[in-house]
Amino acid sequence: MKYDVPGKKITLPGLKKLFQLYSYLKPYRLEYGLGLLFLLGSSGASLVFPKLLGQLVDLGNHGTLALEINRIALILILVLILQSVCSYFRIFLFVRVAEKTLADLRQSTYNHLIRLPMKFFQHRRVGELNSRISADISLLQDALTSTLAEFLRQLIVIIGGISLMMFTSFKLTLFMLSIVPVIMILVVLFGRYIRKLSKEAQKQVADSNTIVEETLQGIQSVKAFTNEFFEMSRYRVKTLDIAETGIKNGRLRGAFSSFTIIGLFGAMVAVIWKGSSMMSSGELATGELFSFVIYSMFIGGTIGGMADVFARVQKFIGATEDLLEIFQESPEDIDDKVELRDDQILKGMIRFENLKFSYPTRMETEVIRDISVTILPDTLVALVGPSGAGKSTLVSLLLRMYEPTAGEILFDDIDSAALPLSSLRSQMAIVPQDIFLFGGTIRENIAYGKPGSPEDMIIEAAKKANAWEFINSFPEGLETLVGERGTQLSGGQRQRIAIARAVLKDPKILILDEATSSLDSESERLVQDALEKLMKGRTSIVIAHRLSTIRQADNILVIDNGKLVEQGTHESLLKLDNGIYRSLSELQFAG
Repeated sequence: MKYDVPGKKITLPGLKKLFQLYSYLKPYRLEYGLGLLFLLGSSGASLVFPKLLGQLVDLGNHGTLALEINRIALILILVLILQSVCSYFRIFLFVRVAEKTLADLRQSTYNHLIRLPMKFFQHRRVGELNSRISADISLLQDALTSTLAEFLRQLIVIIGGISLMMFTSFKLTLFMLSIVPVIMILVVLFGRYIRKLSKEAQKQVADSNTIVEETLQGIQSVKAFTNEFFEMSRYRVKTLDIAETGIKNGRLRGAFSSFTIIGLFGAMVAVIWKGSSMMSSGELATGELFSFVIYSMFIGGTIGGMADVFARVQKFIGATEDLLEIFQESPEDIDDKVELRDDQILKGMIRFENLKFSYPTRMETEVIRDISVTILPDTLVALVGPSGAGKSTLVSLLLRMYEPTAGEILFDDIDSAALPLSSLRSQMAIVPQDIFLFGGTIRENIAYGKPGSPEDMIIEAAKKANAWEFINSFPEGLETLVGERGTQLSGGQRQRIAIARAVLKDPKILILDEATSSLDSESERLVQDALEKLMKGRTSIVIAHRLSTIRQADNILVIDNGKLVEQGTHESLLKLDNGIYRSLSELQFAG
């Protein structure tokens, strides 16, 4: 199964993007439609109310029978009940649809985000992305429920109210409307600026979240370098920026609200003055003026409220634009369930042909330079070279974390680009030097190599990785929590959990970023023994930092400045005069 992500081709700006987001409402259009009907009912009931009040005033003014007055009063009560019932179901249905829609949006955003290639994450920080999927989507919650409903209600009240006012007195309505355009133009002008400030605030919130995320992830480094107050200062600057933007936004909205109040109450005074003049000349009845004034208050209050709604819509658009930028990125073509065909089962042979690579963010710098080499099945190959030579990059290309700039990588004479990405990666495993463990249990971390594995397979993998003894010594056994990033375990224990994960996956191609250099002698012996068991019967590629661990390698590839400069066995490379491997070996063993 592949995930279909709605909106991933979105390139439309502004309001068009906003309406594109409502495509997520499509599965719930029936409930949403019912909500709109109840919205129409509650808005219609509110429009009938002033008209009935005007009739009631007229009946009382002309000394009409109490029976007729009571009939109008009863209708008013029924209208109020209808409005309250419609309001309840409108709110309930909109909230219900919004929650379901937001769940879909969160899933789509996360599903798309996790499928994006590594080049995307090179120029994006974790805190920023986390803000997009949490803060921005939370902001949309208000927009999908109260904001949209309020906006539609206000439109209905304004259009319906003006229509009824026209029916009551065309002349007085035109007089009132001569003031409205000024306010509406101001709404648009202020709205644009508020939108800009809101987008800036969202970016600042994302930046502050990034600081929190990175600081907490690297809390050990923060404390080790006594940089607590430095981080406090960084976060204080960002939060003060957010506050300053918010205050500026509030000042603008406050000024707009004040202007609107003056305009509205001034318009109300003008309408009553004009209406009183018309009433004295017999052009308007008392009840009609009463209804007209109430309608004017309704419309005036609605236009005033639109300032706040419009500001919220602008914030919504800003958040939507930032969120939907993620969907413009093309995801990797991966599958949910991997079923290998016979021609997709790897035998372990790898061939690099004229391989070249530059990172997308540094295209001018060639990291891998014209490497051609063949790795035979079921052999141990070591990658050796100075720091920054391109060893880890070569491994990333092997896993297709990045695509080569030029040249080919072939598995069993098949171009890697012709193999489905999920099928390829499912037959490879990596044990990195910097082990990442999830904050759950030991069982969950081992089972991550092959989710859904039964307990006996997990235990067997732990035994092969020399991890079962220490796991069994914990009171909770496999259910022991490893802590954030595995901090509750020692370095050697983390390494063996990672090896057990790789054992469970049972890959055909194994990649090891040699991880014993920072361990004590006993842990190193246990880890090295587990690695030797793991490498049997597989094509193993080791990024070697300590040359003593790769003496038995079938082939050693020496990489320098992105080029393959030497290759051979340990003994043959030591015989090369002025060879890089020989120099590295002499330096290490002399030490």
